[in-house]
Amino acid sequence: MYKIYINDIPFILSADMALSQQVPGDKDHIIARYNGSPKIFLNYADMLEKGRQLESITIFSEDLEQLRKDFYSNFKLIEAAGGCVFNAENELLVIYRRGSWDLPKGKIDPGETPAQAAVREVEEETGIGQIVLGDFLCHTYHTYRDPKERRILKRTYWYRMKTIQTVLVPQTEEDIEIAEWVVPATFLENAQLPVYRSIKEVIEKVI
Repeated sequence: MYKIYINDIPFILSADMALSQQVPGDKDHIIARYNGSPKIFLNYADMLEKGRQLESITIFSEDLEQLRKDFYSNFKLIEAAGGCVFNAENELLVIYRRGSWDLPKGKIDPGETPAQAAVREVEEETGIGQIVLGDFLCHTYHTYRDPKERRILKRTYWYRMKTIQTVLVPQTEEDIEIAEWVVPATFLENAQLPVYRSIKEVIEKVI
């Protein structure tokens, strides 16, 4: 299964053929068999980008790998990496950028491994050092449009990290207004905070 967020709404690619017998309980969920045309994904993406209020869309096919390839064919893939960083008090490092709370992350440079990029981006965006790299956590996927209106699919590699440093310096040239340490469970419980669903899922894996 692949979960891609389009306008913060989960778009799921699945090989679970039992879905063919499932009828959504309400109109907020779309479940459909893949019709074999990659362009159908653009129709769904347009629907979500234009603000259609749905809880999720699930497209299923017995050939999950072909389903993934056909979805990808509509987008330019960009890879990024980031970290769930904890201090000695087991507080989590979060940043506030462009109206949302986030985790530090950024694009992987040529020649870098995802892990190297994740550490570098955390250092650059928050000013901390002495980072100890931990386990790989997961991938997240989301789509957006670049300034030229090209469709982008971003795959982000996430890693657990820790540091003994606590002084933070947000990278303002990257539009980061705040970098701070939070209690992760309390952070997630605050429904008033603007946080992308994909970021919440990453944090849930480490608490």
